[in-house]
Amino acid sequence: VQLQASGGGLVQAGGSLRLSCAASGSIFSISAMGWYRQAPGKQRTLVVAISSSGSTNYADSVKGRFTISRDNAKTTVYLQMNSLKPEDTAVYYCNIRTQYGINYWGKGTQVTVSS
Repeated sequence: VQLQASGGGLVQAGGSLRLSCAASGSIFSISAMGWYRQAPGKQRTLVVAISSSGSTNYADSVKGRFTISRDNAKTTVYLQMNSLKPEDTAVYYCNIRTQYGINYWGKGTQVTVSS
């Protein structure tokens, strides 16, 4: 199983970026797909997750600015990030969690927001 994330980069405050994460391989019983981020010197935290039923859970800090979506096959998940702020700067990791408690992680993609 591999998760390939892309779409990170450098953007000015107020700008937008769209992250993508494509899963390959056999993943059974996905319960949720999502994005986490880790800023330098800080713990990895949840940005947003979408369950198999489509319910979403956003971190308060990104509500109204970020939107998660996925393709119909549920093998690719996207994160549209608008109105970016310098505090959004972090490495963003995509995640897939199965009903059996197994977590798959992508390698991470750097997002840098300049002020």
